[in-house]
Order: sequence, then structure tokens, then C-alpha cells
Amino acid sequence: MNNFYLIRHAEAIWSEDENRPLSGRGRRDAERVADNLIGFPIDLIISSPYRRAKETIVPLAKRLNLIIQIEPNLRERCLSSEAIEDFYSAVEQAWADPTFAHPGGESNLKVQKRGLIVISRLQEEISTKHIVLSTHGNLLAVLLQHFDPSIDINFWRSLTFPDIYQLGISSNGEIRILRLWE
Repeated sequence: MNNFYLIRHAEAIWSEDENRPLSGRGRRDAERVADNLIGFPIDLIISSPYRRAKETIVPLAKRLNLIIQIEPNLRERCLSSEAIEDFYSAVEQAWADPTFAHPGGESNLKVQKRGLIVISRLQEEISTKHIVLSTHGNLLAVLLQHFDPSIDINFWRSLTFPDIYQLGISSNGEIRILRLWE
């Protein structure tokens, strides 16, 4: 069974800049992420290129003496290239129709396919069994929805900063999704 540990980044200092850093609380929670995952036989750590996702897994990478690999397809979804007045309403529209995209933005389906490209490639190319993927809430939720169609916007709303889900995929196609964050 391949095990993917999907991590939603810890709390960041809010700004329009996608490369915003973690907050003080986010840095403390990044240490807790490492505490939660240190007992797993992790072989590889891959992150979104955005600073908040990378910073969330730095403590784990240091403890395991692993290099963080950057994967552009794990980046935050682009909801729209235009200003969004009501973020939550805009996300609700995207969840209501997985093919819908705001102007210049990505649909849920497009984001999901981007995440699946990463999972599929890793399953085919890498013989490791335990892989950390540090990413963002929208991508994490729509990716898991592919494996469990009951996952919906309420699941996305319930995600915390940070959050950790283990996605187990067996060679016969059996899927296991387990929340590891407390």
C-alpha cells in the first residue's frame, strides 16, 4: 500500500502575497505536524512551492534529514484572476459545479486533475511507500473527493490550519482515508 500524508499548511500571516510566511502559531503547529508524523516511515517529502506549505514541513524534514522537493502541481488553487468580494460564496459556486471556473480561475475538476497527476506519477515512478505532500485546503479536499465522492464543501470547511490526512492506496485499488491531526 502506498501511503500519502496530505498536509494542509499551518496558519499563515494573511496577505495577498501567495508566498506569505507562517504566523507564530503556524510555526508552533509545524512542530506539532512533525511530532505527529515522526513515527511513520516517511521516505519522501514534497511541497507546494508556496512558502506557507514549505514552512509547515520544514521541522519534519529536518528531523528526518530529508530534502523537501517542490511540486508546482501542489500549489494553491487559483480561484479567479479578478478580485473576489466574497471568498466563501465564490468557493461555494465552485463546489456546486465541479466544472465551473471563475474568470481566469481553476475549476474544482481542474484542481483535482492537477493533484491526481502528482499521485499517479508517484505511484508509477517511485518505489517508496510513505510520501508527505504539503499543500492547500482546496486541493487537499478535491483530491480526496476523487477517492471518496462523499467529500464535499462541508469537508473543506471543516479542515483546520494545519490538517493531516493519510491516503492509503493498495495495489488492488482499495482506498483508506484517515485523519491524523488532533
